[in-house]
Amino acid sequence: MALPADHAARMLRARLSLVGLSVGDAFGEQFFVPRVEAELRISARELPPPPWNWTDDTAMALAIVAELGSAGEVRQDSLALAFSAGYMRDPWRGYGSGARRILLEVASGAHWRQAAASAFGGEGSLGNGAAMRAGPLGAYFADDLEHLVPQALASAEVTHHHPEGQAGAAAVALAAAYAWRSAHGLATGDDSLLQFVFDRTPESETRRGIGRAIGIGPDAAVSHAAAMLGAGERVSAPDTVPFALWCASLRLDDYEEAQWTTVAGLGDRDTTCAIVGSIAALHTGREGIPGSWAAAREPLPDELDVT
Repeated sequence: MALPADHAARMLRARLSLVGLSVGDAFGEQFFVPRVEAELRISARELPPPPWNWTDDTAMALAIVAELGSAGEVRQDSLALAFSAGYMRDPWRGYGSGARRILLEVASGAHWRQAAASAFGGEGSLGNGAAMRAGPLGAYFADDLEHLVPQALASAEVTHHHPEGQAGAAAVALAAAYAWRSAHGLATGDDSLLQFVFDRTPESETRRGIGRAIGIGPDAAVSHAAAMLGAGERVSAPDTVPFALWCASLRLDDYEEAQWTTVAGLGDRDTTCAIVGSIAALHTGREGIPGSWAAAREPLPDELDVT
């Protein structure tokens, strides 16, 4: 496949989403402390001291962005090897047990399709790992909705054989596309972020959760939304993505507030903050990410300036 004519512009968007994702990931990771301490720090808006290390959320998103940069699409075999190589370089990044097993099998020569399909007793993973890395892909295909969902599903399938894990990736990619389109005057209909995503996400429990998020409305307390939707305690796509998208929809034009709102839900806070960061950055632009937060985050390898 030849690179699209606007490949450079698409990559700027993908890198912007990556920066937002990585800062959110690193920010949320700092709040894995005892619950009372986390709640007090969040209530006081007390930033954790630097450095803020990022996790597997960012490590796998880096592989997505590299794949898009070289091919302009998801090549599943190549992406699987990149995921596996990233894990072997930095296995301490917080990978879940299922991801570790799959990536170790790929590193040992197994085909990713076999490794992913055999996970969790042959059901495949319905975890939130494919969703957490999908924002940059949605950014790349933000003005090409015809290919966005198929590409998101392909990116997820490498590690998430279960349809729920794939639906989570599609939903986050769609939300990222919405954020960029709404900020740049491209058609989104009269839809809100949640409705836009709901209408285009494959039928799944994840999609039904997004429907419930629409019903909760913007005035609900974060604790209520987290209780109704789940905030990632089960580390599954249905238990993570609807809450993260609800948070993103509330604070799409304010990256910092979006992060504080999201982390207040506790749960799988590095992943929910990564998802929201990858979306909100596409609406606010690079200038919307606080400079002090970006400076506190552990540097990314070969990061390019995003203006």
